Amino acid sequence: MKLPGITQGSRRRCLTWLVLNGIGQAGMVITLALLMRTAFDHLIEADTAAGILTTLSYLAGFSLIVIVNASLRWRERFDAERLGQDYVFELRQQLFAHLSRISPRALQKRSQGGTMLRFVGDLTALRQWVSLGIARLAVAAVMTITTLAALAVINPALAGMIAVMLLVAAATMLVLGRALEGAARNARKKRTQLAANVSEKISAVSVVQTFNQRKRERRLLKKQSQRLSDAMLQRANRVGQLRAVTEALVGFASAGIILLGAWQISRGQATAGTVIAAMLVVGMLAPALRDLGRVHEYWRGARVSREKILQFLNAPGRVWQKRGAPELKVSSGVIEFENISVDGSVQDFSQRAEGGQRIALVGPNGTGKSTLLALAARLFDADEGRILIDGQNIARCSLQSLRANIGMAGPDLPLLRGSVERNLKYRLPQASKKQLKEVYQLCGIDDLIADLPGGLRTRITDGGRSLSAGQRARISLARALLGNPKILLLDEADANLDKDAESLIDQVLQNYNGTILMVSHRHPRLQQMDQVWNLNKYQPCGPHTDNKQQCVDSARSALALVQ
Repeated sequence: MKLPGITQGSRRRCLTWLVLNGIGQAGMVITLALLMRTAFDHLIEADTAAGILTTLSYLAGFSLIVIVNASLRWRERFDAERLGQDYVFELRQQLFAHLSRISPRALQKRSQGGTMLRFVGDLTALRQWVSLGIARLAVAAVMTITTLAALAVINPALAGMIAVMLLVAAATMLVLGRALEGAARNARKKRTQLAANVSEKISAVSVVQTFNQRKRERRLLKKQSQRLSDAMLQRANRVGQLRAVTEALVGFASAGIILLGAWQISRGQATAGTVIAAMLVVGMLAPALRDLGRVHEYWRGARVSREKILQFLNAPGRVWQKRGAPELKVSSGVIEFENISVDGSVQDFSQRAEGGQRIALVGPNGTGKSTLLALAARLFDADEGRILIDGQNIARCSLQSLRANIGMAGPDLPLLRGSVERNLKYRLPQASKKQLKEVYQLCGIDDLIADLPGGLRTRITDGGRSLSAGQRARISLARALLGNPKILLLDEADANLDKDAESLIDQVLQNYNGTILMVSHRHPRLQQMDQVWNLNKYQPCGPHTDNKQQCVDSARSALALVQ
């Protein structure tokens, strides 16, 4: 997967305006230099009366040029930021689109803090490279080359001296830049480690408090912070060296012009006005030269961030969908698992759930109960085998149509930060009042809302931690049921619930008009099921009367294995 092009779409036009801006600024510098040379040489020889009028006219010209040049600088900054924001906007959308396709299993292998850096630190580095690097390079390079070319016409020796100094400074910055990239890479690594640690402790602060490890974690944070501080100081040292080269260039260029100009004046090869004009050119070019020095700094930082973003975009674990994949058509909701194998979990599993059946999945931890539910929702793909819904291979159907027909609730699908209403309607934001009413009645949402201080507008924290387990279960189940999906996947949705919340699960099992696959460890609930899939022995039981005792025995056997 590739990153967006800098010159794509409206960014090409923006870059063109920046190049024209650089030409315009170069024109202002050249005009100001010529005007300064003429004014200086003319005013030295003019009489007092004529000198006053001439001075006023020159001042008016100087003022006009300065105002135009200042306007160009303002426009340059605006266009540069627009270029960077446009690029980062597109890249951010690409990153999130990729993130939303990564399987939860693959994402769990990454630290949350490290993943966040893709969207914060790395995007910032790339934005700086585009808006403060490429944009400034487009303006400063054009301005510098054009101005030096014009100065070469006025005085080739002075222009040549400045050009040589520029080349020496560029070579020096290339050498120093390699060390800067290493320092930037090291600082970024330390920042990632710190962010990952803090992100983990935020979500697990109760663990730290319960086991009385506050001092230990503070020592770890202190150590990581010191390492990050040292790395950032090392990076700042390298950045300072680059900027020192730029400042030295400006200083040496000014001193060189004075010395060379004085020598030329003594030999009659230049006028005082020419030397003053050359010094003015250096002064006007100083901001552009400083920009060129920082361009290298931004480029080195962006190289590291670009590498990490590409690694993220090209990492395995994405759930792929073929272009033009047909929509899944669900009528009865028959689910067939054919020879499913997942490394370290399920091996050669085959079962069939008829439309409208209630299926319980039981077995010891690690036998693949939650894995099968995730495979049915295609949160990731099996290593071998296929899953059919109403005879259609879900791997060949569009993801949107598949998930539109599936509702899912479980501990790995937490509530989101925001209002209760936002969470309830998350699966179907445009749900009608009738659809909402049906789900509210089935899940007892009206009673829940009455107990909350803000009703539907009550704000909840990440994961719904500000709510009780029963309240979270009601909202999660209502979210999964909204829109009446044909298939309902419940991953231990009845765990750690009070009696009221458990009765809600029973009510859903009795009244839901669709196929249910449910992971459960509760014996009374298993007796309500049409089939029990014991993943420890792959022992199914059917709904028929002559098979009822086998179903109960299988459920008891499965629960004994679990407990």
